[in-house]
Amino acid sequence: MYKNLTKRAALPMLALGLLLSCTPDEEQATPSSALNADATSNAANGAVSQAVKIKKGHYMLIASGSELPADLSSQVKGMKGNLTGIMKNVGIATVTSDDPAFAAQASKIKGVTVVPDLEIQWYNPDDMKVMAFDAEAFGNPPYSGDNDPYFELQWGHDAVDAPEAWNAGHRGKGVRVAVLDGGFDLDHPDLAPNIDMAASRSFVVGEELQYMLNNTFSHGTHTAGTVAAADNGFGVIGVAPEAELILVKVLRDSGSGSFSWMMQGILHAVEMGADVVNMSLGASLPVNGKFLDEDGNVINDTKAVQELLNAISKVTNYATQQGVTLIASAGNAANNGQKDKSLIHIPSGSANVISISATAPVGWAMNPLTANLDNLASYSNYGVTDVDFAAPGGDAAYPGSEIRKIGPVTQYVYVFDLVFSTGNNGWYWSAGTSMASPHAAGVAALIIGANGGDMDPAHVRAALRASADDIGKPGRDPYFGHGRVNAFRGVSALQ
Repeated sequence: MYKNLTKRAALPMLALGLLLSCTPDEEQATPSSALNADATSNAANGAVSQAVKIKKGHYMLIASGSELPADLSSQVKGMKGNLTGIMKNVGIATVTSDDPAFAAQASKIKGVTVVPDLEIQWYNPDDMKVMAFDAEAFGNPPYSGDNDPYFELQWGHDAVDAPEAWNAGHRGKGVRVAVLDGGFDLDHPDLAPNIDMAASRSFVVGEELQYMLNNTFSHGTHTAGTVAAADNGFGVIGVAPEAELILVKVLRDSGSGSFSWMMQGILHAVEMGADVVNMSLGASLPVNGKFLDEDGNVINDTKAVQELLNAISKVTNYATQQGVTLIASAGNAANNGQKDKSLIHIPSGSANVISISATAPVGWAMNPLTANLDNLASYSNYGVTDVDFAAPGGDAAYPGSEIRKIGPVTQYVYVFDLVFSTGNNGWYWSAGTSMASPHAAGVAALIIGANGGDMDPAHVRAALRASADDIGKPGRDPYFGHGRVNAFRGVSALQ
């Protein structure tokens, strides 16, 4: 087994599973084939969505405006329903009922539409292969920006010119970033210094904020670390290492969750004063309205799809009006959204959400100084109107089996092309647009900090656009949108 490595290395989000060998002599899995998958994008060409299901007995009541009827609770109770939550300022309520006739009765409430809540497998941690390494103790180097022991593995920071932004004095201080995801390792030494525990919350019924599964990849811990792992001379460093983290659990540790939990999480972030919300999650709603219910029966409800899209738009529009910049992963199905109109990817395709595609090197460890870091990742969704910007997401497309050493770590070359960040009880490699989105969120945090805080989301988007590196065809292109985000250019433009 290798020495001087992290305790664990886990691979990619959303069914992008790869098995890493523990020693160079063991048989190596083919890295690239598993990357063209998305656990939530499988309802094309008239098929039935398998990962998006009707949640039996769970409903959302959606007002035509921003206010629900004052007597809604009593009306729902009279229909054998239980009002479980109200989303203030957007006119949405969550309800449970065991009565099969509830939806029909609730549809008679004046000014309200009733739709079923959805149960979505946003990602599956069982598809993420984990390997343990021997770890040697590291001495803590001085606090000097990029002197965290594993910083050399974080090629993504180099791609977005984060160190140059730090050296210019911009590190995200005073900016609050909400991370909506699964559970988090709250005691991780790279995360704990920056977590606002009082503002953090779990919306998952029966699960605390802390990630509780053993020996599996903590998706939320990884994304949070990319945004704002502390500059503490230990482990890794985030793109915005002095930003505050508001951790919001909207998915079970198993990767599943309700459509309504995501919306509640966004509204909570607004209430807690978030400047940026990162959503490294995604589901593709079938335009044909064909879902499965929890019993496996096919439900055809195109009206429900439109109402659900309306509901999430009400939430994202409200958040934007309150000064919150929303950023989300574009998805991992290698899908051309311009050609395939059978699916609608949310939340990246929702109103006022900045959608991020993924970039990656191919064989970075072979020559770190000259490697191209801006290839479109093999799995990334794309499309002119589907992608706003690109950011480092990692990939495992390198075909060779060479071994190289980067900093303190010796590994297969293709492994180094993945994104290295925090994980439960250690540090992990992973890849996906889920890893790209937090890079972009970190850059947005640096821009907001450079602006003095409280920046209008339209101005944040404009700053990202003005400072992005146009790495594709001139102008907006289907693979990189307006370009790959650039932290240094972003903060410099505001000075």
